[in-house]
Amino acid sequence: MLNSVIIYCRPGFEKEAAAEITDLASAIGVFGYPKVIENSAWISFVTHDENGALQLMEQLDFASLIFARQWFAASPLMENLPEKDRIGPLIERVKEMERVKEVASGKFSDFRFSDWSVEYPDTNEGKELSPFCRKITVPLRQSLKRSGLLISSVKNAEKASEKLSNKFSSKFRLHLMFLSGREAWVGISRIDNSSSWVMGIPRLRQPKGAPSRATLKLEEAWHCFIPEKEWATRIPAGKRAIDLGAAPGGWTWQLVEQGMFVDAVDNGPMAPELMATGMVDHIQGDAFTYEPKKPVYWLVSDIADKPARVADLVGRWIAKGLCREAVFNLKLPMKQRYKEVLNCRNKIDARVTEAGIRYELRFRQLYHDREEVTGHIRVLIG
Repeated sequence: MLNSVIIYCRPGFEKEAAAEITDLASAIGVFGYPKVIENSAWISFVTHDENGALQLMEQLDFASLIFARQWFAASPLMENLPEKDRIGPLIERVKEMERVKEVASGKFSDFRFSDWSVEYPDTNEGKELSPFCRKITVPLRQSLKRSGLLISSVKNAEKASEKLSNKFSSKFRLHLMFLSGREAWVGISRIDNSSSWVMGIPRLRQPKGAPSRATLKLEEAWHCFIPEKEWATRIPAGKRAIDLGAAPGGWTWQLVEQGMFVDAVDNGPMAPELMATGMVDHIQGDAFTYEPKKPVYWLVSDIADKPARVADLVGRWIAKGLCREAVFNLKLPMKQRYKEVLNCRNKIDARVTEAGIRYELRFRQLYHDREEVTGHIRVLIG
């Protein structure tokens, strides 16, 4: 049975993650109900069909989710794991999941996991499990390999994947999520339809010289929204970008690091070291009324204002052809946060569609976001 979708999210945003997956599941005819523990950093969505989690995750694009950091289809929660032999029951559960997938597709005779991870909730309580998880990782890996459930090399994983012709034929990742030393979720995700980071948490370091930690938001946004192979053409050196609400320059610093020239619009002061690069023009003015004399490729904005006002601003820039791509943050209210994001998406959609422009628009609550979500919009040419 694989009837629960486990979703990691930011602590405090469990209700938003639950509302989102419930809406999306209902829209495609997969019905169930969410289970939420506040500030736990994860939720479960229990489907009525015994293998509904696989169906749901096959029909939804993970990249379209806003509040999910990572997800996987899980079998029922394992409880009362024996302290003297936790690994044995875990391996048996993984084997049981193999039989479930064979029934679901009929073509999994040569199936193996090509990736796996041991995980825990991203909370202070969850992080206390980190030593336990590190300790159990090596013997678990050895048992998975001895059982023939884990492929060591990517090359072999690709060969195994090529032999499969059913709809679940792409490579899979095994997830083992511990809630305590005696409780664990065991499940799977498709590698090409989930986060590439363990638990959806990017391992980015605060750059030396960056004026603020906010710089990591823009770096993570690029990793999230732009394939790395497209960075050279879509984050182009030598081009001009606009940073609205720039001070003290965390996002401007990222643009300069990529070799771009930046108009930094803000009444506040910019970091002196950033201005010394000669690649930044500090424009003291209102970010909501400023417009460049000619179009630029990038607009970025981390303005602390009402999200609807920021959505209007971004919609206007795209509709008027002032930029090609934009990354922007929406500072969310205390209540109705999911609804607020949908309202902002509709605002941008209406404005840009009316202008007759084809575009891609996505939102994601990034790991480095707080009470906000990050949006990305790209004008499609041709």
